[in-house]
Amino acid sequence: MVSSMRHWANAAGILEETSGSNVIRTTPLGRKLFGPKGLDPYMEHPASLWLIHWELSARAEKTTWFWAFNHFPSETFDREHLAKGLERLAKESGWTRAAGATIKNDVACFIRTYAAQSTLAQSTHEDTLESPLTELGLIKPVGKRDGFRFVRGAKPTLGNGVFVYALIDFWSRISKTATLSFEAIAHEPGSPGRVFLLSENDVVDRLAALDEITDGVFRWSETAGLKQVVRDAELDPVRSLKFIKLDYTDTARREVA
Repeated sequence: MVSSMRHWANAAGILEETSGSNVIRTTPLGRKLFGPKGLDPYMEHPASLWLIHWELSARAEKTTWFWAFNHFPSETFDREHLAKGLERLAKESGWTRAAGATIKNDVACFIRTYAAQSTLAQSTHEDTLESPLTELGLIKPVGKRDGFRFVRGAKPTLGNGVFVYALIDFWSRISKTATLSFEAIAHEPGSPGRVFLLSENDVVDRLAALDEITDGVFRWSETAGLKQVVRDAELDPVRSLKFIKLDYTDTARREVA
């Protein structure tokens, strides 16, 4: 149990381990959410779930999560379909340790993370426990047995603060330029549009509000037919944590500065 908690806390960006040692420390995000005077110490707010989803699915090293949300070509799928896609990826990448059984277990864990399970009368209490991320509604069961679909479109519980945090994180990893195209933000693997399953219109609506949300640090521009975001400050993923406060309280806007 302890090793499992440690694994998921690392995967969710709450803890980090120093390479080559057993030293574990809380990340800036972990302290922001769960530390003394943390924003959400009992993980009761949907913003915390969106942040954890971002940490799990926006980075290529989280293979199954990243590939499923950013590269899988179909909206509907079943476990076998997803597993075969990952097996092809492992073969093409030369991953000799990616056994079929390991991939199938990973796929089962991935689906259980996001899709609520039907409750059977004979199920134990442990069997009926759901992952908190099922509340995000990103994956839903479909009619046939073992069928699922990714739910693309507006995400009412995704706050603009988390969206800005994700945008800064994504931008800092792919480019050092002062502008970032709409295409990259909406469609590039690891982008907010891909990871949050937003439609193009949803992305545009959020980008259009950037100037007000960030007090001019980021601006949406459509000059000369080019759709892009312009930044007037250095990209700093740690400082970007100040924006997530916007999603936790109505008064937090006045504290962000």
